[in-house]
Amino acid sequence: MLIGELARRTGVSTRLLRYYEKQGLLTSRRGPNDYRYYDEESVVTVRQIRALLAAGLSTEVIRSVLPCVRGEQPEFVWCRDVRSVLDRELAAMDERIDGLRRTRGTLAEYLAQPSAGAGAGGPARH
Repeated sequence: MLIGELARRTGVSTRLLRYYEKQGLLTSRRGPNDYRYYDEESVVTVRQIRALLAAGLSTEVIRSVLPCVRGEQPEFVWCRDVRSVLDRELAAMDERIDGLRRTRGTLAEYLAQPSAGAGAGGPARH
């Protein structure tokens, strides 16, 4: 199928499909007219990519785990190192969440301070 058909069937723009291909997530073959042609499995692959992106994985991580993914609702075949890759990603997410909680707490403390008022040298807050 041509890229436009793949875009229509997956709801993903042709621009994004080209990006996935450039990132090594999706493959096509070129016809004599230099058009991209995708096989039927590409529909499933694009849906897998979208699901893994929604899980917060980068295209680099997706490229490494995609060969071990089956089905449109990704299920993993626990290939070598896949579990450790996902464990590292989960730990990194937990660290980011902890950091966000800390900075949110600091911001909440600032907002909990009594207002200095407009006459105390600062602009009025709305």
